[in-house]
Amino acid sequence: MGLGRTNLAALAATLAGVALGAAAGAKAQEICRNRTGTHDGFFYTFWKDSGTACMVLGSGGNYRLTYDLHPGNLVAGIGWRTGSATRRVGYHAAAFEPGANSYLALYGWSTEPLVEYYVVDSWGSDFTPPGEGAPVLGTVETDGGTYAVYRTQRVDRPSIRGTATFNQYWSVRTEKRPTGTDQAITFANHVAAWRRLGLELGTMDYQVLATEAYGSSGRSTITVWDEGRTRDRQAR
Repeated sequence: MGLGRTNLAALAATLAGVALGAAAGAKAQEICRNRTGTHDGFFYTFWKDSGTACMVLGSGGNYRLTYDLHPGNLVAGIGWRTGSATRRVGYHAAAFEPGANSYLALYGWSTEPLVEYYVVDSWGSDFTPPGEGAPVLGTVETDGGTYAVYRTQRVDRPSIRGTATFNQYWSVRTEKRPTGTDQAITFANHVAAWRRLGLELGTMDYQVLATEAYGSSGRSTITVWDEGRTRDRQAR
C-alpha cells in the first residue's frame, strides 16, 4: 500500500527530526564542573578539587582540556562506562602539554576489590608516576615498549565508593610516547602481568583515556577509540 501525501510529509518530518537530533548530539559540549555522563556515544568523567579547568567534548571520542591548578588535582577523560580487561584502546594525542606534574593514562576502577588503575604513557617534567618510594614489582613488554609495574595504597581518600582505603595498580612506560601519531594500549597484557604479581582486579567500572594533573598548568587534545570496533577517522 502506498504512502499518501500526509504520511509522506509526516515521514519526512520524522526523518528530519532524527537527523537534527543526531547532529545536535554531536555538538561540542563544555564541562567545567565535576560530573560524569555520555556524549556522542562515549562516557566521560571530569573531576577536580580546586583550581580552574574546562573540558570540551567533541565528536567521535575527542576531548580538549585546559587546566591551571595551583594547587589542585584534576582527572578528566573519555572512554567507556563499563571497562573491559581485554579492550585494546587506541588513541591519538594531537596535543599533550603536561607542564610540571601531569600525565596521560588509560585510567579506571574496579570494585570488589576496589582498585584504581593506571597505564601511563606520558608525563610532565617534574614527576614520573607513581612518585618516589614505590618499589618496582615487575615489568610488562607490550605495544612496542616496556612498562614498570607498581602498587600503591590510598588511605581514606576519595573514590567511586566515597571516602575509602584502596590499592592503586600502575603500569608506567619507561619512555614517553610521542604526540601526533596513533597509539594503542593492549590492556589485557597489563591485566595478565598484574595478575602474575598478585594484583587482581574485580568487577570493572568505568575506563577512560585520561589526563591527570596536580598543581600544574597544561592542555591536551585527545581522541580515543576501541581498536576492536570501526571508528570515524574524520573525528580528529
